[in-house]
Amino acid sequence: MYIVQFIRGFCMALADSVPGVSGGTVAFLLGFYDQFIGSLDDLMRGDRKKKKEALVFLVKLGVGWLCGMVLAVLALSSVFEAHIYAISSLFIGFIIFAIPVVAKEEKEALSEKKWAVIFTVIGIAIVCAITYFNPSSGGNSMNLEHLNLRLGIYVFLAGMVAISAMALPGISGSTLLLIFGLYLPIITAIKDMLHLDLGAFPTVFLFGCGVLVGIFIVVKLIRKALEHCRPQTIYLIIGMMLGSVYAVVKGPETLDAPQAAMTIGTFNWLFFLFGGIVILGMQLLKGVRDL
Repeated sequence: MYIVQFIRGFCMALADSVPGVSGGTVAFLLGFYDQFIGSLDDLMRGDRKKKKEALVFLVKLGVGWLCGMVLAVLALSSVFEAHIYAISSLFIGFIIFAIPVVAKEEKEALSEKKWAVIFTVIGIAIVCAITYFNPSSGGNSMNLEHLNLRLGIYVFLAGMVAISAMALPGISGSTLLLIFGLYLPIITAIKDMLHLDLGAFPTVFLFGCGVLVGIFIVVKLIRKALEHCRPQTIYLIIGMMLGSVYAVVKGPETLDAPQAAMTIGTFNWLFFLFGGIVILGMQLLKGVRDL
């Protein structure tokens, strides 16, 4: 049923638009991740029949994703900075409650090669290292009002990395943009384009090109990794999710007006629990199947 795909795409967009879990995680939680990755790969490399089936599925999903992303972008750029600690608590709720769901769904694969748990440590280390050594943390967020060659390449590469993360059921691409100091600048640029401010076009164009290139490169790799090294891949994903908690905690330091990293005192338990409710709600949606 079309409405099911619309809801799935809408939920993926809401996840992709905020730091926390990725749209890939939502697809994983709702039980259609392998179909999603397979359809992307078939659209680029499949035969005519597979391309047609993949296009129909992705268009249905894409309409919901586009609606969710537009609504999220119009609201996020102002809400995010004004309520950074509450929103960050929500993101952490998404992550913490999603991890046991992912582990439960992949229980068979994870128990198959328990030694692969080392990949969880690797995943944590990757995200924490990117966060800790990122030059734009500590208040030096990127100013994209006057793009030069260096910034243009940075935005392009960020688009590639972000979409790669969004396709993985693990760390959010938006979390990586937050780490890179580009989350608010990119959200603001997209919002400006929606308001027909063409001054933001170069930023959005370069970011979009990076996204397209990233999709083409990463989808085949993800599909092969899940087919041939699924336990290692899932352990790595869980590690990246755990590491992204540290990235979200440090996120306030990357704002245009830097704020202190989150502490127990600024942590909001209500928003954290609401994040958990959202994840559990997605699990209930997983029971909805196409007619």
